[in-house]
Amino acid sequence: MTMTEEHDGRALRALRDGAASVRLRAALAVGTAPDPAAVGPLVERCAVEPDFSVREMLTWALTRLPASVTVPVLVGEVRAGGAQARSQALHTLSKIQDRRAWPVITPELLSDADDEVARSAWRAAVVLVPEGQEHDLAAGLAGQLGRGGRETRLSLSRALIALGEATLPALHAATGHPDAGVREHAVATDRLRRDPDAGFAHAVEEARRIVALGGGGREER
Repeated sequence: MTMTEEHDGRALRALRDGAASVRLRAALAVGTAPDPAAVGPLVERCAVEPDFSVREMLTWALTRLPASVTVPVLVGEVRAGGAQARSQALHTLSKIQDRRAWPVITPELLSDADDEVARSAWRAAVVLVPEGQEHDLAAGLAGQLGRGGRETRLSLSRALIALGEATLPALHAATGHPDAGVREHAVATDRLRRDPDAGFAHAVEEARRIVALGGGGREER
């Protein structure tokens, strides 16, 4: 065993240390000297790592490795892992930005029952969507309008806004939805799209006022 191999082995073992600071340094070390053999241990740790900063460093370490090696493993996690494994794998795929991962973004994934998985799927989808499929993706995302609490709704609004003009037909259609929560979210998203500096809270309050008055925002378009 070479000194490099011994160092890499210690770093990989340290990913399981009880101290988050040690795990953080270990993930940094693995990413600083990327080795395809580390993909499995890194992905496995992502599935159980409780510390946000360490998870971000694990993702960074994975982005340092060849996409041809990491993407198939991450796609496998999305399809078969637990909630955290799937969410973190999607987050990492959004950072790698290799469109070979696009087939894993299914309608079922975009509507996953776990909010964290769904939010990660939305963020990954807008990065990975192939050219020409933006309208279909926007329609799929719009089907989730009105879902969850503030953070979930903000994540969805940001994903829809990131699709640009392609999102407008689906967004406009949602302003006529029979569910008031869906209408509010659609109007708030449109206002945030047109005035991002206003902030999401302001957009939501404005949307509630409009919907309460019986409007859907179409009159301003």
